[in-house]
Amino acid sequence: MDLTGLTIDSARSAVAERKTTATALAEAFYAKIEADDPKIGAYLILSKERGLAKASEIDRLAEKGDKLPPLAGMPVGIKDVLVTKGIRTTAGSKILGNYVPPYDCTAVTRLEAAGAVVLGKLNCDEFAMGSSNENSAFKPVHNPRDLSRVPGGSSGGSAAAVAADIAIATLGSDTGGSIRQPASFCGVVGLKPTYGRVSRYGLIAFASSLDHIGPFGKTVKDAAIMLRTIAGRDPMDSTSAEVPVPDYVAELDKPVKGMKIGVAKEYFGEGLDAEVRNGVEAAIQRLAKRGCEIVEVSLPHTKYAIPAYYLVATAEASSNLARFDGVRYGFRAKDVRSLSDMYRRTRDQGFGAEVKRRIMLGTYALSAGYYDAYYLKAQRVRTLLTRDFEDAFKRVDVIVAPTSPTAAFKLGEKVDDPLAMYLADIYTVTANLAGIPGISIPVGVTKEKLPIGMQIFGKHFAESTILRVANAYEKAA
Repeated sequence: MDLTGLTIDSARSAVAERKTTATALAEAFYAKIEADDPKIGAYLILSKERGLAKASEIDRLAEKGDKLPPLAGMPVGIKDVLVTKGIRTTAGSKILGNYVPPYDCTAVTRLEAAGAVVLGKLNCDEFAMGSSNENSAFKPVHNPRDLSRVPGGSSGGSAAAVAADIAIATLGSDTGGSIRQPASFCGVVGLKPTYGRVSRYGLIAFASSLDHIGPFGKTVKDAAIMLRTIAGRDPMDSTSAEVPVPDYVAELDKPVKGMKIGVAKEYFGEGLDAEVRNGVEAAIQRLAKRGCEIVEVSLPHTKYAIPAYYLVATAEASSNLARFDGVRYGFRAKDVRSLSDMYRRTRDQGFGAEVKRRIMLGTYALSAGYYDAYYLKAQRVRTLLTRDFEDAFKRVDVIVAPTSPTAAFKLGEKVDDPLAMYLADIYTVTANLAGIPGISIPVGVTKEKLPIGMQIFGKHFAESTILRVANAYEKAA
């Protein structure tokens, strides 16, 4: 049995039926990581002692014949912006290079309570700022489908680990597309829940009103299982929502016949690669054959999404990252002459170029005389974008779109052109600005065998609906 090629469903059944053990499963993944990850770069640190201790605990339950928890023995990876007690957490940055948190992120606590085995921490763009995973302070991540290409970002390590079978499922974070875009580039399933659906407690903040934690999986069902585990109100996060969590898995196979699928013309315009367009349009036709009604909708303020996003996100990043000053924790510059010199040199040496760029942009947008012209105006545009979705969802159940305008690009291709890199997020940032759920699923490949992803957006807290539609497509394909 190829243990690393299993889904959550099949692996859990194998452990429950004693066809394998949780320890054997974890050891198989660690062996594959050792063999394959040096050329991919998905992991920054392994947590073997913690992972194998959890696997042994699951094996003792299985031996006694006790009922096993829902993720019993499932080997998962955690993006390195989610804090883990006793395990180094860097956010992909030199400034947190030796930081060992004293507590666990709520999402990680919930996974382990459900029996998951944490294999280690996954590489990402520094402070989750990037679309290619080339901004990590430690090493870039390579796309397992083509090692010369990027895996997407900022959760590139999380997507690559699932695609390369070096984790059965993973957690990532999505501030402007950082789960969905890497899922598209690597050919896996990536889900960004509604804002407030999953607690952000223990997530190292980039932009607090835009940050979301969500899962990657090999299948839609795997993503549903992971979301069911981590979703729900958390008293440690005041922005987490007091909204009941349905059984996403139980609702997956409900019929989609008669559902209205919105296609927004703004997502199929200039800049969309022809092969990506063809792949997504073919996927839409598959849904039509399942009995869905295809309806054209308009999201007229989409053209303002990128400037609005990069004002809101950078402003919040400027505020959030002010805490990294060399005083309380993390990296501190040596041989400094004064307190102000220590602040300046610590931040200069500790942050990478992209993080510095965003801090400066955000500080400028928030400065006296510019706040109303930039940040406040961006927040007003955000409201208009949210209303666009609300109006569209009065007519349709979900909206579908390409996840990214192109398939995965070459490593180094856009690293010196930040504007081109920012435009790669053009189809994903709208969901973060509006706080709605979105999922990316693979819908084919290009002539160069690079995965193509399609997004499905839903109303606030309608994760069940987008998972149903995604599952219907997956089965049809």
